[in-house]
Amino acid sequence: MQTVRKLRKRSGFTLVELLIVIIIIGILAGAMLLVAGSGTDSAEATKIVSDLRAMKAAALLYYADNISAQQAPEVASISPYMDRSAQSLEDGGYSVVDATTGMYNGKWNVQFDNTKAKKPQSVMDKLEDMKSNNPSLTVSGDLATMVAR
Repeated sequence: MQTVRKLRKRSGFTLVELLIVIIIIGILAGAMLLVAGSGTDSAEATKIVSDLRAMKAAALLYYADNISAQQAPEVASISPYMDRSAQSLEDGGYSVVDATTGMYNGKWNVQFDNTKAKKPQSVMDKLEDMKSNNPSLTVSGDLATMVAR
């Protein structure tokens, strides 16, 4: 007597197949998180450079209106020359200072102080990388500086 086996169609996936798919999705998600974190640091560094440029332009406009000014202005003094609140910049670690050393002696610098802003070190590293594209940008430790006048 011959037994006839009925062939059953398999329905669904095996446990091994499901685990492999979950592992692949986890690896891809981890890679995306790494890339997103690096992109966030680059965006933050670009924002800092943009803010420094805006403050530099505002300081130059302030100097054009107050040509006899010798001392670097407070951030609040250049606020009328900016399109955003200078108070938020000052609270974020930005300032206008007198340069007292080297070839910039007697000039004004706009600077970003990371000891006040508490940005991650990776943002300062990105600023360091951006120096080659921004000749007026100098980065030293927790300070990023641009010459304004």
